[in-house]
Amino acid sequence: MNKDYSIEQRTWKKDLRLYVHVPFCAKKCDYCDFLSGPSDEESIKSYFEALYKEIKSYEGRTHDYIVSSIFIGGGTPSCVNSEYIVRLLKELGKVFDFVPDENREITIEVNPGTIDASKLTDYKNVGINRLSFGLQSSHEHELKLLGRIHSYSEFEENYLLAVELGFNNINIDLMSALPGQDLKSWEETLYRIIKLNPKHISAYSLMIEEGTPFYEKYGPDGEYKDNLPSEEIELLIYRRTKEILLQYGYERYEISNYAKKGYECRHNMAYWEGIPYLGFGIGSVSFIENTRFNNTNSLKEYQDAALYCHNNIMSTNMADVDKNVLLYDFYGIRRDMISLTKSQLIEEFMIFGLRKTKGISKSKFFSRFGVAIDEIYGDILFRLKNEGLIIIDKDAVWLTDYGIDVSNRVLSEFLFDKSEIYS
Repeated sequence: MNKDYSIEQRTWKKDLRLYVHVPFCAKKCDYCDFLSGPSDEESIKSYFEALYKEIKSYEGRTHDYIVSSIFIGGGTPSCVNSEYIVRLLKELGKVFDFVPDENREITIEVNPGTIDASKLTDYKNVGINRLSFGLQSSHEHELKLLGRIHSYSEFEENYLLAVELGFNNINIDLMSALPGQDLKSWEETLYRIIKLNPKHISAYSLMIEEGTPFYEKYGPDGEYKDNLPSEEIELLIYRRTKEILLQYGYERYEISNYAKKGYECRHNMAYWEGIPYLGFGIGSVSFIENTRFNNTNSLKEYQDAALYCHNNIMSTNMADVDKNVLLYDFYGIRRDMISLTKSQLIEEFMIFGLRKTKGISKSKFFSRFGVAIDEIYGDILFRLKNEGLIIIDKDAVWLTDYGIDVSNRVLSEFLFDKSEIYS
């Protein structure tokens, strides 16, 4: 996949991460508000053809960047024929320069019941070296409640198959605070997963999102809203998760993510550390050159633009386009493009950075923004430290366990009001 760049040439290239959205799944889960849903083979084929065209539009414009991670998410990317995924990575390899194999992380989300030995072998052969299993629970009644199409035994069979085929870096997604769930049920799921010894565990609380069947049942006006665990139970689950996983060598490195040493998700770290990333496919988000934008959510708009406007690129006067600037939108598929102000970049540095258990670096803050963190947030940091919500040492600021428990409140402290805007 690598272009022929020397080590010396790679040293000056800027780090870049790639996300690819595959919006298809066998069945939309009852809690899911992601941009996803079932589809037929013809629609899947058309979508991927458009996706390849979008990737190709970056050809000749990525010279200053080198890719160290790719994340293929959805939806359920594993529900489509593996030939699409294989070609997808080959198309990316034609356009982008990649770090050497040993430093590269390529993740694909998979759901139990949608993979087999053939798909996994194809993934491995094309360079995918990390799997993220969407399990959510080890209890059959909880899986059924969530609308999952798989059983726990199917998951375990698929997981062991992946290990047998050589996948050493595997994440398992788990979801807590489910309707009717208690601490015992959650702990049983944790212990079952620990026995499998995955390298990474993501443990999220269920979010009741508007527009989903779950919102109708469990939302503020839902008939079964009282079936949700209390805030006290949810907090107890959260604390016990850290205690149990730590006993078995899983360090919490971000509010909801735990990993064995050296297996933190490098791709997700980009979001929390302000590293540039490009998103491909409908609804995908990008952050590049201090600018954020997302692709259209309309499948038809996306496919029409990519498939029918592709030839127009050939007639574009490239003298009017800086090939190394990735902000040029050939297809007109981008929406909500915003150039972030210094204030917004500072806010995101703090809010995203403090999600990491190691927190943020004061020296990196100064290097990025040309001002000491105490000049902007000194009073806030002093107050939060006195309240036992953060710890401050010579160069770092991070949340205490108590601060993590009430992280939404703590992080909101770093938002500016209108009188504190920095240009």
